[in-house]
Formats: sequence, structure tokens, C-alpha cells
Amino acid sequence: MFAASPRTISATLVTLGFTFISTCFIGRYLKFLGYDVNYVRNFTDVDDKIIARANELGEDPISLSRRYCEEFHRDMEFLNCLPPSVEPRVSDHMQQIIDMIKQILDNGCAYALDGDVYFSVDKFPEYGRLSGRKLEDNRAGERVAVDSRKKNPADFALWKSAKDGEPFWESPWGPGRPGWHIECSAMSAAYLGYSFDIHGGGMDLIFPHHENEIAQSCATCNESSVSYWIHNGFVTIDSEKMSKSLGNFFTIRQVIELYHPLALRLFLMGTHYRSPINYSDLQLETASDRLFYIYQALHDCENILMMQDENSLKDSIPSGTASCIGKFNNEYLMSLCDDLHTPVALAAMSEPLKIINDLLHTRKGKKQELRAESLAALGKAIAESLDVLGLSPNTYSEALVQLRGYALKRAKLTEDEVAQKIEERNDARKKKEYEKSDSIRKELATVGIALMDSPEGTTWRPAIPLPLQDPQTISQLRD
Repeated sequence: MFAASPRTISATLVTLGFTFISTCFIGRYLKFLGYDVNYVRNFTDVDDKIIARANELGEDPISLSRRYCEEFHRDMEFLNCLPPSVEPRVSDHMQQIIDMIKQILDNGCAYALDGDVYFSVDKFPEYGRLSGRKLEDNRAGERVAVDSRKKNPADFALWKSAKDGEPFWESPWGPGRPGWHIECSAMSAAYLGYSFDIHGGGMDLIFPHHENEIAQSCATCNESSVSYWIHNGFVTIDSEKMSKSLGNFFTIRQVIELYHPLALRLFLMGTHYRSPINYSDLQLETASDRLFYIYQALHDCENILMMQDENSLKDSIPSGTASCIGKFNNEYLMSLCDDLHTPVALAAMSEPLKIINDLLHTRKGKKQELRAESLAALGKAIAESLDVLGLSPNTYSEALVQLRGYALKRAKLTEDEVAQKIEERNDARKKKEYEKSDSIRKELATVGIALMDSPEGTTWRPAIPLPLQDPQTISQLRD
């Protein structure tokens, strides 16, 4: 059982995509291992930012949040994230929140003050155990609201009294709304109980959000516990955290205008979830190129197997193929068992993919005994691993068409324009105008279109643009 909680926002940032790809992958992996997974992803649909934005737009905050939730769902679908088992929202769980606050008050760990209710951190000696912070490290105004009425500057709001222009709910302390932290404790307790296995989120939530969750949950039920807290790193730009407040952000929608959503997912999974990941065009181009390579190999593999009579395939495979698959499965599984080390799992695909391509395209590979059986076994091993990682497309052929379309969009070319360039190059080669031929190839390579010559003719595939491959190329092009 595990929980994660997005706050409703107008557009999902890439850095939040990293968070929910991480939590989605945990669910996929646990299911792969045979566990029954209860995944709770709750929405904060009432908070200061939502209210402020709703007032700007002249819209009801709950209606605005509902619209944002729908947009978030679309973004998660783009990234092939599994839907949660249940997805509660704050506005639907006010009674559970009020009941939890009552219990904390009854247990002497909170106090009411002029319609507000505050948690008393002095009543919870273990406060700071998750973050490692001490109470004296918490200065008012630094992630802790300034309020001279509080007994301790670190005390945090469980209930906020109603203010003009804000939605409110009736409570024993008067009309108001919950503080941010209490809602997550109340909803996780409602759907997972007071003890569950995994709680996820970004590293920025360790303090104060998750620290406060622990305090208020334990103050409600002294048997409350979370076995594992999993916090993912930030997506950065030039080593600075991507965030709306800094203005250095990209939304998922902006990225998938130019890149396949699964290329974005691959990019984000190419870094260990606890490490920071630096966003750049090169990283996305590299992920897109790698995805095309994987899908092309598996697509070609499928085409070869479609031409085979299934009844003619033997049950055995060559020892070399069996050894490669065994090594891959071992490296793949060991890396995931080692704190979900997805970069190592992805790297483990290199050798089986190389063998697939050798069997598909080299003279020696085409003559190998039990070639079809090897292709079937290797392709199955890679496909199964992609499925666990959430990187399986509907079909490889469809994904390849989409990846080519994205490459053309980034290159600002059409399929017909590329075909015309290929024809011009073929004509130049026939006339032995090799300088012109090379110039056309380089022109296309510069914008990420790689030409491939074969006895059957010239085709193209997406590639990392030359300027991104080699910084020296930039100065050469300028010259």
C-alpha cells in the first residue's frame, strides 16, 4: 500500500512528471513481483494558491480544481502512468479531516485559537525525525507561517478560520478550511489505515509537509507508521530546481509538443529517482533516439517472426542466446531490487538489442542456426522489461510513425520535403557531385534527420541533431 499526493495545478510541470512516473513505476514493479497494490493518490483541491487563482478568474475554487484535475489526468495518461486504486479529494473528505483534528485535540497535541486550530510541536518529542531538523532550526517565516499567537513558531495549522472570498466548511471551531498537511494524513488513514508500506513525493516535501504528516498522524494514533518514505530528486535546469516560482520551467504539454511522451518518460527514468535530473534538449533527443532504436529493433523482429510458420519454430534456443537472456534478466532484476535503479535496468538492454540487430542485419546473423527462435526469445525478454517500466507502446509500428512525425516537427520539415532532399542527393550521386551529396546529408543531419543507404535505396530515421552531438559543429556551421 502506498500514497502520493499532487496539488491541483493549471499545468503539470516536468518535475512533477518525475514524481508521478516514480510512484507509478513502484506500483508497476510491485505488481510484477506479485504483490496486490493499493495505490492512493489524493488531490489537494483546496489551498491558498487555488483560491487566489480562482478569485483572479472569477471562478469557484472547487470547479477550477476539478478542471485542473482533469488536465492532470490527461498528462498522466500521456506519460503512461497507471491510474491509482483510489483518488480522494480534500473537498470530499471534510468530515474525516475534522474528525482527525478532534482526535488530536482530545489527545492534547493541538490547541484552538480564535477559530484556528494549531498542532503543538512541543507535544511531539519526535518532531524532526524524518528530516533530521531540530526545532531550534525552524525560524518563523521560513516555510513556517508567522503568527505571534502561536505557542511555538513551528506550530502549524490544522484548521484555518474562514476569510472573506474563501470557501469554507462548518466545524466545531467555526467556519473554515483545513491546513495543507492534515488532509493527507486524514485521507491516507481513510484508505490505507494508520500503518501502510510506502509514502512517496518529492524531496521538497520532506519538510515541512511529510514531517508534519508524521506528527499529526502519530498524535491521532500512536501506532501510526509508514515503512518506507520514498522521495524523488528534482528536475533541474542549469543545476537549479525547475519551478514556477523561479520561472524556469517546462510543462509536460510543452515538451510533448515536440517529443513523444514515452521519450519524456524514458528521459525521466534514465536517472535514479533520488538523484537530480538536468533537463536539456540533448537529454530529450538522446532519449528519443534510444526509444526509436529499441522500437525499430523490436518491430523488425516482429516482421521476421510474422513470416515464420509458428509450428516450424523449435522449443530450443542457442546457448549463446540463452546466456544473454539469463544475464539480462539477472542484471535487470538485480538493478530494480537495488532501490529501483532504473538507469542500470535500461542499460542492461544494450547487449540483447545488439544481438537482435546482428541477427536481423548482419550476414553472419542471418545465417545463424535457430535465428527465428533467438529473435523470438530476445524480443520477448525486452518487451516484458519495457512493460514493467511503462515504456510499451500500443504497437511498435505506430510508435515509430509517431517518433518520425515528432522528428519532422522539430526539424520543421515535411515527409515530402525530406523525400525531395533524398531525391536531390540521389541525383547528385549519379552525377558524381559528391560535395553536393555530402552537403545535403549534413543539412538534414543538422536538424536531426539521418539518411541511411542500402541496396534497396535511401531511407531516413530520426537522429540527434549534429549541433547537439558535437559542440564544435556549431562553430563550423556558423563559418
